[in-house]
Amino acid sequence: MEFQDNAARGPRKARGRPRDWEDKTAQNTIKSLDRAMEVFEFLSERQGIALSAIADDMGQSPSTIYRVLVTLEGRGLVEFDAEEQLWHIGPRAFMIGSRFLRRTSLVDRARPVMRALMEATGETANLGVEKEGKVLFLSQVETHANIRAFFPPGTLSAMHASGIGKALLAQMDDARLARRLEGGLDAFTEKTVTDRDRLMADLRQIRARGYSCDDEERNIGMRCIAAPVFDINGEAIAGLSVSGPTSRVTAEALHKLSRPVVEAARMLTEAIGGKVTPRRV
Repeated sequence: MEFQDNAARGPRKARGRPRDWEDKTAQNTIKSLDRAMEVFEFLSERQGIALSAIADDMGQSPSTIYRVLVTLEGRGLVEFDAEEQLWHIGPRAFMIGSRFLRRTSLVDRARPVMRALMEATGETANLGVEKEGKVLFLSQVETHANIRAFFPPGTLSAMHASGIGKALLAQMDDARLARRLEGGLDAFTEKTVTDRDRLMADLRQIRARGYSCDDEERNIGMRCIAAPVFDINGEAIAGLSVSGPTSRVTAEALHKLSRPVVEAARMLTEAIGGKVTPRRV
């Protein structure tokens, strides 16, 4: 009877959604909020910047940008360095970002695996995922050594010049891979692979051996070894890596260091209930 009564009343609206949920036109957006989020995102990418520079780069008046920044400052999302006259991302932005990370068990499950990986290799362990065509670093366990790689959570990096990025690219199907590479391959060092055919050959080798290498392709003097992490559907959703200076992560040591990286990625895959189904060469 309850089913019949509900059916008689017609389809129920999803809780928490207005009737015009699917309408994303301008009439359903808040322009001032949209502008504020543009300023916030801009500052997050280039923090430590003067008001006039923000206004110039965004094509907005300084008074408009100032009102936005003061509003965000009141919520702790940005902060102003009075001595340097520069604006920075505020501590509350980190708190909100941390809450996002707690949405998934991936980061929590990765921490003990990453600690063990750092201890086994003596190098910094990193966890990253794909975010809008780039690698987003979620977590890091730093080595105890004085010289170390540093990718703070929230750092974005080009996929074709990253160990984690290439580990993920190597597991993509042809259509998805083509979309990720359609914007071109920027050079960051003289060792960055900017030729598409060379990159495709590199990705085939990565699939064959199960791990990738960033051989000073993003930063001179730094090498990285990464392996993919798979979800319950067998899709590569993240990457684990170790990174360090070339003085320690030598070309001769790459194969030896790859073993604990691949094993750590396998362990994390199992920890999140995933299954290892690497794409075939």
